[in-house]
Amino acid sequence: MLPILYSFRRCPYAIRARLALHYAAQAVEIHEVALSNKPAEMLAISPKATVPVLQLADGTVLEESLDIMLWALRQNDPQQLLPPENELADTLALIAENDGDFKHWLDRYKYATHHPEQSLEYYRQQGEVFLHKLEDRLAEQTYLSGPTITLSDIATMPFVRQFAHVDKAWFDGADYPKLQHWLQAWLTSEVFLKVMAKAKP
Repeated sequence: MLPILYSFRRCPYAIRARLALHYAAQAVEIHEVALSNKPAEMLAISPKATVPVLQLADGTVLEESLDIMLWALRQNDPQQLLPPENELADTLALIAENDGDFKHWLDRYKYATHHPEQSLEYYRQQGEVFLHKLEDRLAEQTYLSGPTITLSDIATMPFVRQFAHVDKAWFDGADYPKLQHWLQAWLTSEVFLKVMAKAKP
């Protein structure tokens, strides 16, 4: 019996979970979820009702994308995406900033009309604080935590992708040459195209 991943194709949390599962060569049965009609079997094991959710063969349920990523790569990590234990704290701190402040401002930038207390430009500028940090990292190395892809990259890329697509013309013209190259390489990669394959709910 394969683990079951409840997923939604465009959700950045689900994208990074699928990426980690792919890199770990972990076979799963993917159930694409219609957010307007969430399956009862998912709600029964995860009342929080958000994707991704991974149900393991032994019945264990992982409800957070980071937990799914860490579980998958600890099963099998042929490309060494997990950093050594002495470097894991730095990676987790970057992911926490992505999932915290950056996600907060990303949501307001993406849905600025729902947050009229500030302008779209203000929300974008707040989100740029994190983009600057990523640009600085990429100015020194090919990927966010070194010369090869790591957990840092797969955990943050789906959110940077979402930020870029709020106003693609602005992002393409902004002064983030390293970040733009990094993101474009991801978006055209075989791995990304594979995990973004469309599936019917």
